Formats: sequence, structure tokens, C-alpha cells
Amino acid sequence: MERRCSDGSIKSDESAPTVLASSLATALPCVVSVRSPGMADVSKWPLFTLLGPQEIASISLACVFGASGNEAIYCTHEDEVYAFGLNCSNCLGTGDSQSSIFPKKVECLSGKKVVSLSYGSGPHVLLATAGGELFAWGHNGYSQLGNGTTNQGLSPILVTSNLASKEVTEVACGSHHSMALTSDGEVFAWGYNNCGQVGSGSTANQPTPRRVSSCLQNRVATGISCGQTSSMAVLDNGEVYGWGYNGSGQLGLGNNGNQLTPCRLVGLQGLCVLQIACGYSHTLALTDQGCLYAWGANTYGQLGTGSKSNHLSPVQVIVEKSRIVEIAACHSTHMSAAKTQGGQVYMWGQCRGQAVVVPQLTYLNSTDDVFACFAMPAVMWRMVAVEHDDYLTVAQCLKKEFDSPETSDLKFSVDGKHIYVHKAVLKMRCQHFRSMFQSHWDEDLKEVIEVDQFSYPVYRAFLQFLYTDSVDLPPEDAIGLLDLATSYCENRLKRLCQHIIKRGITVENAFSLLSAAVRYDAEDLEEFCFRFCVNHLTAVTQTTAFWQMDGNLLKDFICRAGRCGAFKN
Repeated sequence: MERRCSDGSIKSDESAPTVLASSLATALPCVVSVRSPGMADVSKWPLFTLLGPQEIASISLACVFGASGNEAIYCTHEDEVYAFGLNCSNCLGTGDSQSSIFPKKVECLSGKKVVSLSYGSGPHVLLATAGGELFAWGHNGYSQLGNGTTNQGLSPILVTSNLASKEVTEVACGSHHSMALTSDGEVFAWGYNNCGQVGSGSTANQPTPRRVSSCLQNRVATGISCGQTSSMAVLDNGEVYGWGYNGSGQLGLGNNGNQLTPCRLVGLQGLCVLQIACGYSHTLALTDQGCLYAWGANTYGQLGTGSKSNHLSPVQVIVEKSRIVEIAACHSTHMSAAKTQGGQVYMWGQCRGQAVVVPQLTYLNSTDDVFACFAMPAVMWRMVAVEHDDYLTVAQCLKKEFDSPETSDLKFSVDGKHIYVHKAVLKMRCQHFRSMFQSHWDEDLKEVIEVDQFSYPVYRAFLQFLYTDSVDLPPEDAIGLLDLATSYCENRLKRLCQHIIKRGITVENAFSLLSAAVRYDAEDLEEFCFRFCVNHLTAVTQTTAFWQMDGNLLKDFICRAGRCGAFKN
């Protein structure tokens, strides 16, 4: 039996097996699709206490989902896929309808590298692979599996209708509808369509994937997200479009009328949105300047505005005047979370039954932890990569021994400070050092190498990168590291520096960063900084950095911006 809710969603009244449900219905998080999985300790989800240490150690990606968080899917380091739990609507994809407290291998996904996963309320499950394939299984009462039928999927089926020549990179599920994003920026939708959430222009259910066109025709989408019965997409130019159910204003259009086709959010005009996240009936947006906006239902304070009044249009949410780098919400909860550039994690909304109406600072490490500890049901808002702390990998050992006087056989002196390293590591990891060491016999190599062309924070970050493959620097220091990476021909390091700079760009430093990108021949970063300056042209031209720039660069920028139509009325 199923019943229709006032928001257009469908909820099941079926009585599922209760033994496992009652034993596992404690706080269990559930997983949603993402481009970059967050890192998490799966021990925060009680469902994983059913697994032994060896099984836990084999997990690379994990997903806990379901109405009570009683189902789990995980991938191993060998790209094998396993599932266990209650198995409502055959959502485990194991080929039968039996629940299991022991992991079962999903045979048809063996060897498939998973890049995105999402689930609905039935639940139904969508999974995209690194090869661009799309698989679906589970509840299919509204054709949300996209195979043209309403038969439940006992095992994953390859969805090919209208997608045979497409590469799917991201998937998203609403209550009973589905969306997929392709590598060329096209959005496809199918399934339940009572409120127009498929974006086809009608309210007829869509049995197979259909491209969402209308206002999205010839546009490039970079992200998708689903509420229970609504859909959102963000484009490469930062515009946001919404369609479907809008009874609480979750589309952000200034009204509460449903939309059968995509409609642009004019309330975000002038802003460049990077990420969107949909809750049950509210929506969050993150701009390129690290600002957070929210709209829709606010019964539990999930908008973070300090009240419980709904908002039909986007409103800015202030989180301790901090720059936000990540936002989180999930279509099965009324909760929101965010992480700042400084690593602080905030939560608000329905937190374990309590309404938190303003962003509350937590002492958790990630937004994933927020949903593990406080969401109802306790769900993961995205697929997570699994941390293992019971042993040290080779990479962890290298990280541990960086700048260690006890094991090093070489040290650098920068600004009067020593950095302790290992010649073997430097030779393996960097062509610059390989050439340096080959030109000297080991016995002729100095015990201390003086470095005077780079600062201590920059050079230490570079050496640490050789040990860890990661960089932790503020954008201003990343400029110096970009200079070093260019000098040493370290292309991967250049890309990481550009990523850091992009996340730290502001109106005040935008033109300085553009100048640095030109100086270091970082074309992708140059284009990003240029677009940022054009998007915020009035504010950028009023900064000191703009008028202190080299005359030739200033002239080139003005000419280029003019060709883009930046000065037209």
C-alpha cells in the first residue's frame, strides 16, 4: 500500500520485515551521488558493525541508505560491489528479495569502478561507472529505473534508452524520479512526474530517460540535485534552473506554483553558483565567492535564517562571516550543513528532532559526520570514501616520515629553518631532484642544501606534496607555489595550486590572481580568474589591485572584456 502526501510525494505503508529493521533502526546514515566522495569512518554507521575487520579494510566507497538507514552498498579496492541490509523493494540489487546481514556480491557490477550513486524513497538506486554506464535497480512503480516498464529491478540493469552514446558522469534521485548528467553537460530525467519534476512540459510519467531541453537546450549543466519531487540544475555560467513541485517555494522562483519545464532563478541573478544541494523541500546554493543562499520550506529552520518562515526566493545565510567551501543537504531529510574554508562544520534544521534555526558550529570533521550523527533518518548526503586507521599504508607512512629528523638523510635550509627529507623519495617523485642527484655522487652531495629563491612555507609545501600528493596553503602562498611548480615543471602541482587559488578567489584578490595566472602561463586559471573578474566587474574595478596592475595587462583585460560584451548596457 502507498499513500500520496500533500507535497506530491509517495510514501509506502508496506510493513517490511521488522526484526532487522528494529535492530538496525538506530542512527544510520545513507549515501547520495557526488563528484568527489568525502572521506568518512564507516564505524559511525552501526550497520557496518556487522562486518569484520578484514571486510572493513577492503572497503573503498560506501553507501548507507533506506527509509531507516537499513541498507548498504559498498565497493572494494578491487572494484567489487557488495550489498547487505533490509532489501526493501529489492534495492540491494542482489537478484533476490531476501534481506541479509551478510554482504552479498552484486555480480553484474564486478570490475565496474563507481563514480556516482544516488537513491530514491522506494528505494530505487542509480549508479554511474567510470566508463559512463548507468545502472538502475529497486523500486520501479513509476518507471524510475528508466527501462520502460514498472517491474521492480531485482538486479542492476544497464539503462541505454537515449543514453547509448552518452557518458553519464553524475546521477540524482528524487522520491520516485531520476536524473542523469552527461559528460557534455546534458541533463536527462525520467520516472514519476506528477508535479513536472521530469521537466517534459507535462505531468505524464516518463518511462525512459528524456533529455531536459526547453531553457536548457544548448546549455551546459555542471551539477544536478533532486528534492522529493523537484529538480535543480546549475550551469557552467553559474545560472540555476529549477522545475517540478514548488508548494514550499523550493524552486526559488518567488512563487509556489509548480513548473513543468526548467525555469531560471532570477533571485540569483548576478551571482555565479558552483554547487546546489536539495533537501526534502528546501534548497541550498553555494556561489564562487563562498556565499550561501537558501530557499523553500523552513518548518525546522533548515534555511538557517533564524526563523521558521518559508522563503519563496533565495536569501543569503550568514555563517559567522566565514567563506563556505561545501554545502550539504539530502532529499530524505530537513537538515542542512556547511563547511568553511577554515575547516569548521556547521549544521541547522531538523537535528535529531530538534529545530535548529541558525547555523550551529559543531566539533565534527565533515558534513558527512553531521548527517551520521544528527540527520533523521541518519543518511549520508553523498557517497563517501572510507578511511582506515587500523594500519598504515605506504602513502600514510611516507606522510608520517616527512620532515622527520630521525629517518632523514638530507635537509634543506630555507629562511634559516630546516626541512628534513629522504633522497630516495625525492628522486622517485621529482625530475628536478633526479637530475640534481645524478649530477652529484652521493658522497659529494651536501648534507644541507640552501634554498633562497622561495619562501619557507612555499618550499616546505612543495616537499610535503612529494610525500602526500596534497597541498595545504592559503591562496596567497599558492601563488608562490605555482611559481615553483612552473620552474620545476611539476604539472600536477600546478593544477593543485590553480584549484586552491580558484577556491580562494575574492573580489579583492581576483585581479592579482589573474596577473599571476598570466605570468605563470596557467591558461585554465587565467580563464577562471578572467570570468570571475567579468562576473564581478564593477566591484573588481574599484579595488586597489586593479589600478596597480601592469599597464599592458590592464589594457589586454579591458579589450578582452569588451569583446565579451562586459561593457554593454
